Amino acid sequence: MRYEGGCLCGAVRYVAEGTPINERICHCRLCQKALGAAFNARLLFRAADVRLSGPAGRFHSSPALERGFCRNCGTTIFSARQSAGLMGLTAGSLDDPGQFRPDMHFWTSSRQPWLRFDDGLPQYPEGPPA
Repeated sequence: MRYEGGCLCGAVRYVAEGTPINERICHCRLCQKALGAAFNARLLFRAADVRLSGPAGRFHSSPALERGFCRNCGTTIFSARQSAGLMGLTAGSLDDPGQFRPDMHFWTSSRQPWLRFDDGLPQYPEGPPA
């Protein structure tokens, strides 16, 4: 499968080839802050399966996690764990966000109190099971 997307202004683009490792919704405070939203809906890929182009800025939100964004418009595009060779692409940055098929919610202990789940997906108060 092929996933294409990019930022709001179009300066940063990506193509991901293959099947995502998983597709999850994270409700942790770091994701909320980084995206300026209630949660981070993301598709996880092997970093080798993703090609990025354009002026992506990078910021370490924790020692192991780097977040990528467009230097022009500020759109959050990805999060990466370099040591594991993984890259999560934000579902909202997909050209076709309908390709996103979430399989769970995690860090629900930090979810916004007004958010209600009715999707039947598994929920984990902290990180997902290993």
